Amino acid sequence: MEREGLSETAVRAFLFQYAKLVANESADIAETAIEPVDQLPRIEDYEESGRVRTYLSRTAVIKLNGGLGTSMGLEKAKSLLQVRGELTFLDIIVRQFLHLRQHLGPDLGLFLMNSFSTSADTRNALARYPELGDPASLELLQNKVPKIAVDSLAPSEWPQNPQLEWCPPGHGDIYTALAGSGLLRALRARDTLYLFVSNSDNLGATLDLRLLSYFAESGAPFLMEVTRRTPVDRKGGHLARRKPDGRFLLRESAQCPEADLDAFQDISRHRYFNTNNLWVRLDVLESVLAAENGVLPLPLIRNQKTVDPRDKHSPKVYQLETAMGAAIECFDGSAAVEVPRSRFAPVKTTSDLLAVRSDAYELDEAYRLELVPERRAVPPVAELSGDYKLVDALDEMLARAVPSLRLCETLKIEGPVRFSPDTTFQGRVAVRNGGTEWKDLPGGRYADRTVEL
Repeated sequence: MEREGLSETAVRAFLFQYAKLVANESADIAETAIEPVDQLPRIEDYEESGRVRTYLSRTAVIKLNGGLGTSMGLEKAKSLLQVRGELTFLDIIVRQFLHLRQHLGPDLGLFLMNSFSTSADTRNALARYPELGDPASLELLQNKVPKIAVDSLAPSEWPQNPQLEWCPPGHGDIYTALAGSGLLRALRARDTLYLFVSNSDNLGATLDLRLLSYFAESGAPFLMEVTRRTPVDRKGGHLARRKPDGRFLLRESAQCPEADLDAFQDISRHRYFNTNNLWVRLDVLESVLAAENGVLPLPLIRNQKTVDPRDKHSPKVYQLETAMGAAIECFDGSAAVEVPRSRFAPVKTTSDLLAVRSDAYELDEAYRLELVPERRAVPPVAELSGDYKLVDALDEMLARAVPSLRLCETLKIEGPVRFSPDTTFQGRVAVRNGGTEWKDLPGGRYADRTVEL
């Protein structure tokens, strides 16, 4: 790690987690060790503060931008994927920020936490916005850590492609990167106090002034935005309280003993999940890191994979990762607030991308992407067959037109289908093409029906 130019802080953070691996420390969180969270404050019950401009002048924003869109067939930063017309995730993020800075806070700072894989692409894209300044000044570079051989617990060796000996340490690395890069120190020198962090592929995660007001006036060192779990979220992690001290914690599925899976998936018992929209007091973070020798004591996530992810016969390795939301248990007085589902609209699949490209969402003058009022805060559910796993296939589907999903509940597409102009879906609709050749769906209104092509 030293030869690769990684900071002392990054090395200490890795060794902290590596020691847990060597000791075979269990990350399991039993149901008997926690209590459900029954009720939380709702942000809808609060108003924007009259002092919000003061808070804004002491605020910075970091977007996690380390992911490649490989699952959708991309070979570049996922944030460079087109979302609305010619606008990418990154375009919308930047324009949201510039609008805020123009109207509310010229001192507001924006940073992108890139990985070694996304840095160059992102810097090139940001060059289109000279008003932001030097793209390099906006970058927080994620660290990398060695993959660990399962059989020996030594750093893996893969001479065929030495780059595959390394992996990102998860988004919990943000705290290590802030400290090790010197950015935390620089922000504090500018009297920046509040930090808002979210994923770049979640366009619902705007810098909301009501939430900033709530966080600043709560006095909490750390605030997590959570929303209600639904049946589709039952396998995802949830918020809970630890016995006996009552601290909040996150329990992921990998941390749940098999005997407790029923309780884990009971969304009426464990009601809230983490949106990964987080607010952090930088003065407290600085103090905790100083007390912990620069390492935030996050729970270890041990992922077992192969050293070459494309070769399932290559040697097995552990990737040691942490989650940034797990920091909720590292601060005295951490808090959580319930937010509407609209604050959580990530694009993880081409099905998600179809929905956000449609008229079910609208981009307002502040470049906020939100569901139209007719949706009543409930997004349409698109289910695309395996034909559309890659973005190229989705682009072919939408080459002539993007259909209207404004009044659509569910849209299920099977087989290669191209949409025609003036196509509207309402209620529950399925379109099936049993062949392998592309077929055009004629324009028109389709409501609560199945169409066979």
